[in-house]
Formats: sequence, C-alpha cells, structure tokens
Amino acid sequence: CEKPIDLDLKRTDECLAAVEKAGVPFQIGFNRRFDPSFRALKERLAGGEIGAVEQVIITSRDPEPETEEALAGGGGVFREMTIHDFDMARNLLGEEPVELFATGSSLVAPQYRKLGDYDTAMFILRTASGRQCHINNSVRAAYGYDQRIEVHGADGMLQAGNRMPTSVEMYGDRGISRDKPFYFFVERYAESYASEIDHFITCVETGSKPAVTASDGRKAMILCEAALASARSGRFEPVKP
Repeated sequence: CEKPIDLDLKRTDECLAAVEKAGVPFQIGFNRRFDPSFRALKERLAGGEIGAVEQVIITSRDPEPETEEALAGGGGVFREMTIHDFDMARNLLGEEPVELFATGSSLVAPQYRKLGDYDTAMFILRTASGRQCHINNSVRAAYGYDQRIEVHGADGMLQAGNRMPTSVEMYGDRGISRDKPFYFFVERYAESYASEIDHFITCVETGSKPAVTASDGRKAMILCEAALASARSGRFEPVKP
C-alpha cells in the first residue's frame, strides 16, 4: 500500500482493522528504507559503528513544484512528501519522537499558498531521551533531486549522499565539474523500488512479516498531522504527536 494509507486517521484505522481481520501480508510503500545506501547506513548504525545516536539530519528536496491539480488530490506536502522523511527519522532515531516543531512557507509557487499548503518547510523532532532530528523540505532544487541523510553519534558520523548518473569528474582550469543528481524519484530510487517489491514477494511466499508494517504507516501519519498542527499554529513551540 502506498502512503498515506488515507488522509483521515479514523479511515486509516478502519482500513488497517480490515487488513488484520483478513490476515493477509501488508506492507507500506516506504521505499527509501530499501535504498542501498540508506539501508547500508542503517545497518552500520545498528552495528554500533558510531555509538549512540545523537542527531539525525534529513534533506529532501524535489526538483520542481507539482501542478495545482496534483496537489489538490494528494493531501498536501507533509502527507505526500515529508511522510517519507518522518518514517526515515523514526527508523534512524531508534526511538519514537515525543515532541515536534514545524514551520512552513510558500516561497516557490502560488498554487501552494492558494491551497493552504507549504512548498518550503523545516521540522525538529525530539525523542524522550533527547535524541534530535532535523528535516528540511523544498519543492524546488535547481540542480536535481536532493536526497541526503546524516547521522551523528557518540563515536562519529555516517552520511549517505545524492546519486548521480555517473561518478566521472572533470578537472580543468575553470574548476571541477561532475554530473548533477538524478532529476527525480523514478531514477533516484529505481533500485529501492525493485528491492521493496522483492521483499514483499518473499514475505508472501514464506509467510514472514514485512519489514515495513501497517504500524509504521500509521505512526508516520500521526507525525504528519502533528506537523500540520504545529505549522498552522504559527507558534514557535513544539507539539506532542
């Protein structure tokens, strides 16, 4: 199932109750967990390579804004775009966020303001033990699809950067140049989509539980709703999910 399961939390719960009653395998389409670089970062983090997590920084920027028609049916940037980042934050923090602060602006395209949405946003999340996550979103990046993660821990830092079509660099008297990042998610996450489907097929065949569950989808949606409440309040104070 793609995310969000539904734009309404009550309807989401009704859907998930039906799935549980049916007893069928269910997986949420948080494909970024299956990205080779992001997955390797998570595995090294779980292996204790940088010690206890202290800060997670997630950058997620689309190359261009959506049309007004697409925006109107998608539930807004937080539910459609940031929900991926909220899932990744939960996955990397290793603890559930208990406080969240969000601020949003309309700086890029008029259709976002017209629909009461945001095209530029920042988020701060904090867990009960004090671990922190910063997420920054924009629907415009002149250089391509910008997807980066940094995790800072007691013993070091792990980073996963953008993907480029090639790794060739040109060195000359005018400077150094290389390819821009892939332009959009279809190219950037091609491997993760394939891996995600392979994983689900394996779960169906073996009866094992999918790695990304209904609960993950629901919890990310709760963070989306808290973020919207925070951004719309206009107050510089956190809310509790």
